[in-house]
Amino acid sequence: MQKYLFQQFFAKINSVPFHVHFWDGSIEQYGEGAPRFTITFQKEPPFTSFIKQPSLAFGEAYMNSEIDIEGNLEEVIRAATSNHSMIWSDVLSLLPRISLRKQQENVQHHYDVGNDFYSLWLDQTISYSCAYFHTPEDTLEQAQLQKIDHILRKLQLKEGETLLDIGSGWGWLIIRAAQQYEVKALGITLSEEQFKKTKERIAELGLTGQVDVELMSYQELAQTKRTFDKIASVGMFEHVGQSQYPTFMKTVQNVLKNGGLMLLHTITHQKEDPTDPWIAKHIFPGGYIPSFREIIQLLPEYDFHALDIENLRIHYAMTLDEWAKRFDAHEDKIRTMYDERFIRMWRLYLRSSAAFFRLGDLGLHQVLFSKGANNNLPLTRSHLYTTNS
Repeated sequence: MQKYLFQQFFAKINSVPFHVHFWDGSIEQYGEGAPRFTITFQKEPPFTSFIKQPSLAFGEAYMNSEIDIEGNLEEVIRAATSNHSMIWSDVLSLLPRISLRKQQENVQHHYDVGNDFYSLWLDQTISYSCAYFHTPEDTLEQAQLQKIDHILRKLQLKEGETLLDIGSGWGWLIIRAAQQYEVKALGITLSEEQFKKTKERIAELGLTGQVDVELMSYQELAQTKRTFDKIASVGMFEHVGQSQYPTFMKTVQNVLKNGGLMLLHTITHQKEDPTDPWIAKHIFPGGYIPSFREIIQLLPEYDFHALDIENLRIHYAMTLDEWAKRFDAHEDKIRTMYDERFIRMWRLYLRSSAAFFRLGDLGLHQVLFSKGANNNLPLTRSHLYTTNS
């Protein structure tokens, strides 16, 4: 009976041809043409879990070595997305507001896995967000520095200005801003590992007093009464949660000076979609990826004026490809730190994410906006494509 139910389930997925190797040794094809991937069941799974939340059940079965995939994972994602209603719920519900402590726990779940772990497969800057490739031949480190420089040019920093980075990661954006533009920069993070590493880097580079980082939530910023000329937030908005968008935007409104600029760099969906249950449970608890239109609709409510919008979707697919290759190259070292289940979880996360960006289900938008009307900005975008002297 179990096998029959799975056969009926797979028979409905006909956009991509594939093989299924069942637990009893039989192999069946679904779809017309040469199979592009093979799913192998190492044991008989309960069908009820698959039918309730297919993506969660599939992800966990892969993590637990109960399912193997042979072939291009992008084709698996293509088959899944072409049958969206079968795999994911279309019911979107607001996540409840969560305490600051819970926010910190959610962030630490992912980012405090360990600096030693991330250092193995990220570039030397330890940048964990979409890079910016000038050519396909660019190294990952080149592309990450180009991303930071691209953001800083968009912010049009001037000597003596103040810069805030909300969700500052391992600190390279605030460090590079201080080095190249002579600004005074502050980063905030909820990750203790990122906080400690950034503090070390600031001290090593002799930037104490010019650059600082604090372990705090964006929600606590307004209480400090500080204001900033420019604000960046790179790869953090995905962790805010849909119900908290007004709080985030109100905070930015309070701490950004009149006429000041903010660069919001975030993953986006084409339209409002619930968070994938496997991602929510194992990768980014408490996270929600906004649609592009959700962001744009928020801006006028806080007197924010959109100035520049760019989608770096394919750049993130390329970034994830590089991360996945480096992750695989260091698999033996990672295996001394974590178990097989952890390795399979991260492999699935990196490879499937690259596929989602390449297929267009995910985007990466950089949205530059000002607080109020700013009439003193360049008339063209030529400053974005000149190198800093």
